[in-house]
Amino acid sequence: MAVLDDIKASVLATRVIAAVDPAMAEQFKLTKNQRCIGMLTADCDDVTYVALDEATKAADVEVVYGRSFYAGAAHASGPLSGEVIGVLAGPGPADVRAGLQRAREVIEHEACFKAANADGSLAFFAHLVSATGGYLSKEGNVPRGQALAYLIAPPLEAMFGMDAALKAANVEIAAFFAPPSETNFGGGYLTGSQAACKAACDAFQQAVLDVAAQPLDI
Repeated sequence: MAVLDDIKASVLATRVIAAVDPAMAEQFKLTKNQRCIGMLTADCDDVTYVALDEATKAADVEVVYGRSFYAGAAHASGPLSGEVIGVLAGPGPADVRAGLQRAREVIEHEACFKAANADGSLAFFAHLVSATGGYLSKEGNVPRGQALAYLIAPPLEAMFGMDAALKAANVEIAAFFAPPSETNFGGGYLTGSQAACKAACDAFQQAVLDVAAQPLDI
């Protein structure tokens, strides 16, 4: 592996429940039109959240649950648990399967962390969301279709990078994740024009690479 190589994520398990039991539907706060859910686990939470958002743009589904697990995929509770679980709800199995399929495509082939050092032990996520779907719009409290810079890194790198990104582009903080998160990372969502969000991603990436190259520089 080399610096800036992609660190690909994987889907670990998926299931569709065609007709959710009413007691379960109540727990997920499903609407009357949401009779079906689809679940997935994966070994990377932030990539999965981007993928779940993309699912809401590709199919008639809503993200009704998404949660990271404590300590990350390396300390998962089982071989199919990974780092995160996501639940999509929709009117029927076809909609939910389409959403899960789109999420899987994004997780396995599109969004990814990158290596900040030669062995990939220091990883970061600087992903441009060109236009949010229903999930990230709600999580970032922005209008649907807004651009976001989705920025995540280990604790110090994340805070240094967020500051650099805010200074480099005309963006605002839509969500701030102070470390430690469940997976002991930090970061946030920055919003602005698509070009500004891309510039923010680039500045964040460079800041993380600078820390990785000279961690004790003052």
